[in-house]
Amino acid sequence: MTAAAPKPEILAAFEAAKGFMPVGEGLALYAAAVEAGRLGFPLLEVGTYCGRSTILLADAARAAGVTALTVDHHRGSEEQQPGWDYHDPETVDPEIGLMDTLPAFRRTLYRAGLEDHVVALVGRSPQIAAFWNSPLGFVFIDGGHTDEHATADYEGWAPHVAQGGLLLIHDVFPDPKDEFTGQAPYRVYLRALESGAFTEVSAHDSLRVLRRTGAGIRGRG
Repeated sequence: MTAAAPKPEILAAFEAAKGFMPVGEGLALYAAAVEAGRLGFPLLEVGTYCGRSTILLADAARAAGVTALTVDHHRGSEEQQPGWDYHDPETVDPEIGLMDTLPAFRRTLYRAGLEDHVVALVGRSPQIAAFWNSPLGFVFIDGGHTDEHATADYEGWAPHVAQGGLLLIHDVFPDPKDEFTGQAPYRVYLRALESGAFTEVSAHDSLRVLRRTGAGIRGRG
């Protein structure tokens, strides 16, 4: 079966949005979101930034008649702060001097015509996950790249992936030279496989797609 692909206007909106995900990974993300949407549960991403990947999730959610959820405090992750390679001065609130990507995120959704299909959960991932109690058809982990943050995102959200649902992990780099950018997501990816709860479906550059096929997800221990 041919993988679902976004319409040209959706792909154009994705490419025009501020963010880091390459087109190839975006297409894989979209196909997975369309597949997971058929389960009838919401699609959730952790790590929103300015909404580049959200465009794809929202369009897939719209087609499935479900909702896309995004989790982000919108203050930027570690590598997006001033002085780091991924910092964009345009994301800094001039009044308080801190990053605030929420306005850019809202503009991204507005321009793509997708505002009605997204619920933005603005806050820190572990705080929101602590009170979340509904099944999800899809969880995309793309938040902070330290072990602390990547592990918290996995522990907070992976247990909510419904049977047959998909867990996607971004920036998985097995090479130890990528310690800062991709080793923590890689370790989370390995943990998901070792849990017995997930089976790998596919890999697309640094994006891993896993399916919930088992019951056991080991928490903090």
